[in-house]
Amino acid sequence: MDAADLDYRARTLTGCIPPLLVSRLLELGHEREVEFQAGRGEWFCALEWARLLGHQGQREQALEVLAPYIATNWWPAAQARAELLEGWGRVEEAIALSRPYAEAGDRLALVFFARLLARHDRSGEAFMLLRDGIQDWFLAQCLVDIAEAADMDEEAAALLEVRIEGAVPACNDPDCNNLHMEPSNSVDLLATIRERQGRIEEAITLLHTRETTSVNGRDQLADLLARHDRITELRAYAASEHHGHAAQRLAEVLEERGDVEGAIAAYRTFGATPDGMWHVAVPLSELLVRHGRGDEAIEVMRALAEHGAEDWIVHTLCTLYADHDRPRDGLAYLDALRGRRDGKEDWDFFRMRLPLMADCGLLDEAIEQARSHPEGDTWYAAWVLSDVLAEAGRTEEAAAVLERHPRFGGSLRAERLIDLGRIEDAVRVLQQPMSKPTTPAWDGDCFTEPPF
Repeated sequence: MDAADLDYRARTLTGCIPPLLVSRLLELGHEREVEFQAGRGEWFCALEWARLLGHQGQREQALEVLAPYIATNWWPAAQARAELLEGWGRVEEAIALSRPYAEAGDRLALVFFARLLARHDRSGEAFMLLRDGIQDWFLAQCLVDIAEAADMDEEAAALLEVRIEGAVPACNDPDCNNLHMEPSNSVDLLATIRERQGRIEEAITLLHTRETTSVNGRDQLADLLARHDRITELRAYAASEHHGHAAQRLAEVLEERGDVEGAIAAYRTFGATPDGMWHVAVPLSELLVRHGRGDEAIEVMRALAEHGAEDWIVHTLCTLYADHDRPRDGLAYLDALRGRRDGKEDWDFFRMRLPLMADCGLLDEAIEQARSHPEGDTWYAAWVLSDVLAEAGRTEEAAAVLERHPRFGGSLRAERLIDLGRIEDAVRVLQQPMSKPTTPAWDGDCFTEPPF
């Protein structure tokens, strides 16, 4: 084993037994296989086996499982051992193990180490370790999280204010108002501190200056207004915030308070236009389903599809039809959509027929139609067909479909083999040597050939 190989396989989940299938092996009682593979360089097997031994009180044996991986100087292995040690109350050992990696500059190790220190009443030390890396958004986020426990909010705020004041124009275009700021989340983090200090107005003012308002589907300003019961301001913000995330937060607050009609109205107000509804149709339909109004949810998605039947919209609609025992209505909709497209139906839309047909008792007919589709002999069609067959309990056929495309879908193929009890075959599929992509020499221009 070497760290580079371990890291590549763990990041890409290629040439190894991935976490989900390790869990599947354990669920089906194949502990000995997991133990065996843990000793043969299968990192995810080693990780789960060590955890299992630790739960059983066999702590030294658990550490021995990880030892060969740690010997490669690979940080994730050291982190796993540190987590076990901390969980067993051996905190000083965990700190001693992690420190060299953090001091070597590995940002993941540094954040782990700082949080480890902070959890054990050494927040001040953790803060000092992080402050020199304030320009890195990831380290800055950790620093702000730790500052509260360290009673160093003002120190963290001062560091961030300097970064905000030092922002420079993002480009040479005089009409561009964007600023380049390091860390990029300086405003968000300073607002977090000000809210923590009870300086709500300052936090709100800061958040109104952001260029990027939403991260991972959440809007910090909307969440702040909701936390402080400033619903009037949240309504006003929802009317101007174009992603729909503020409208979603408003609807969530109203639903939590039992005002379901108000929550629905919040979504419908924002979605008064097709462009607005495009942003909130899914959470609105989910809200309606939660309250037993599935037919209304279907109508929401169907109306949206009339303005642009994109695949994700139609997929959501067909899923709603299936979940509410209306598979034939789903098929009828797909028939009408195909008719509007001169009888043509790309695989992305045809695939939505298969579970609906299966629900109607037409699985064999669905399989025949899939195989006769122009894209029916592709690897991605095989994946979909395999899923439908497996769902119907026809696992042998589900596995056979995938065998026609041995270069693709190794993890799914192995899952089918595991379900059939063919463990050795499954492991052989997963451990097939994978050729690592080569990176073209940099010539100062954009890459035009994969890997980009």
